[in-house]
Formats: sequence, structure tokens, C-alpha cells
Amino acid sequence: QVQLVESGGGSVQAGGSLTLSCAASGYTSSMGWFRQGPGTEREGVAAIDVYGITTYADSVKGRFAISKDNTYNTLYLQMTGLKPEDAAMYYCAAAPLRVIPPLSPSDYSSWGQGTQVTVYS
Repeated sequence: QVQLVESGGGSVQAGGSLTLSCAASGYTSSMGWFRQGPGTEREGVAAIDVYGITTYADSVKGRFAISKDNTYNTLYLQMTGLKPEDAAMYYCAAAPLRVIPPLSPSDYSSWGQGTQVTVYS
């Protein structure tokens, strides 16, 4: 029942910044951002629960920030200090209940189509 549409991907120079957006329709309790590079498994990047509590992967702590506009049901991922290893397809995900651990992709039931992020040096 949940529909997710990502936007904001693009090509960024290493050290630069980029902000991704995810417009959601339907009930979303937990939301998160995941990414998948070529030939790699999908990994959790950041998550936020209904109360605004956030969780980050160690690789992005201090560089990425997840936030949610509850009025418009829109999820954001602010990325700074981008590195070449951050390049991937980024996906927005949602779940109707609290997800433990928050960065477990298998516990999210709704997914967006993805938005591509490339980082060049």
C-alpha cells in the first residue's frame, strides 16, 4: 500500500554534497535508506523511526544525515564529504512497524525504484 519515489541522485565530485528525497504515500512507521553497488549486496545506510530516532552505518556516521518531514511524509538523506565508495544505487524503504535492527533490509516491506549516485575523484 506504500508507494515510495526517490529523487535527487546525480554525479558528484569527491568531497561534495548531495541530498536525496523520498516522497511516501501511505502509512510509514520506520523508514530508511539503503544502497547497492555493482556486484554487491544491498546494505543499510541510515534509518529513522516514528519518533525521529536515527541509526547510521559506521561508514557514513558524521557525513550523512537522515531526516523526515512528517507533515508531507517525505524522507531525506543529506550526504556530505562524499567518497568514491559511496557510489551506488540508493533506495528508500518503509515498514509499518519498528525495525530491529533498523538497518536490516529484509524487514522493510516497501521499496522505491532507486536513484543513482556517482562520485568521481
